[in-house]
Amino acid sequence: MKTMISAALAAGMALGGVLPLAAQDLTITNAHIVVGNGQVIERGSIVVRGGKIESVAPGAPARTAGQVIDAKGMSAMAGFIDAHRHVNTGPEEKAQMQRQLEAGYTTILSGGGPGDGNKTLRDHIESGQINGPRIIPSERLRLAGLTPDAAREAVRAMKAAGIDYTGEISLTPVPGPSAEELATLRAVLDEGKKVGVNVQVHAVSSPAMNAAVDMGIPLLVHLPNKDWVSKADAQKLAAAGTKILMTIGFGAPTIDVFAKDNSPRFRDGKPWPDGIVDGVGGGVEAGYAMVNARTIFDAGGIIGYCTDTTYDALAGLEHELKSMNVVFSPTDMVKIMGPNTAAYLGMEKELGTLEAGKIADIILLDGDPLEGYWNWLKTKVTIKGGKVVVDVRKP
Repeated sequence: MKTMISAALAAGMALGGVLPLAAQDLTITNAHIVVGNGQVIERGSIVVRGGKIESVAPGAPARTAGQVIDAKGMSAMAGFIDAHRHVNTGPEEKAQMQRQLEAGYTTILSGGGPGDGNKTLRDHIESGQINGPRIIPSERLRLAGLTPDAAREAVRAMKAAGIDYTGEISLTPVPGPSAEELATLRAVLDEGKKVGVNVQVHAVSSPAMNAAVDMGIPLLVHLPNKDWVSKADAQKLAAAGTKILMTIGFGAPTIDVFAKDNSPRFRDGKPWPDGIVDGVGGGVEAGYAMVNARTIFDAGGIIGYCTDTTYDALAGLEHELKSMNVVFSPTDMVKIMGPNTAAYLGMEKELGTLEAGKIADIILLDGDPLEGYWNWLKTKVTIKGGKVVVDVRKP
């Protein structure tokens, strides 16, 4: 009997990042539901069984499952996905991952290696040692000094280690990538296709973005912030099916995040705009990023969400939302942060919207997210795979 129980626990832990072993049945009632596919249910219910959404419908459910949460006065939407945040194992991981959940994040794609640290963090969460969002590891890869053959070997080593994503592979933004960089990147892409490693490229200028699109790179971790993206280039990216993340707050100053002194700072805490790495001067990166995001979105590009930060989860979320709010409506933001970001991960059938059959990653917000971004900062309940992992409602 003990052997059977141990086997069941081991199987549950193996699935822990997607479908936690306990509390996978759940019912939410009286919720304002922002489904994420354009549908809004003014007052409805969500039934979760086995960690997946069984039904989302107006009114009361025909039958309930597990714990029942009365969401009166709250809105339900899909858990936030950060498709590029720098996370790793370490002494502060427990507090940091808890803050991610409290901000509403349920899935994070690591921004880059070391990959073994990414995997350790993931394993700590999946085994139940700490509470945290679903972690997807990646491994850093730098083109500088790397031959095409060495690059292929590095990609094979990633796959052998159980890592399915490269971290951000940087291309020289100004004046643009060199022939040597592109030759090595071409080898990375080819080997990635052979072994099943998703290649992500850091291309933050139009020349770098166009070179990546021409090569057939599927994933770009940031949109250009060094120059303007033309409508033609945006249409080219969309037609290629290349997915791109925004980090729209890059270049926009943070205020009172690193120090409560009302001084503008860059996202790493250094003075703004002088602290902007590889900048073009004067903080104009903020304008480029915001306008380029809208240009690509309007061209039909699949533009997703990420923070590219290491500082506090809620502060990072607020900074990105404020910046998005300049050029996007709340409805657009739901699409970007939900289905578009899930599609970037290749998980659009599992995450990003509240629809039957998807993993039950759900957040309950105090307020209507379609009223304004400020309500996105009021997560009261976070549910990951049908399990309540954060509940800060007042009794």
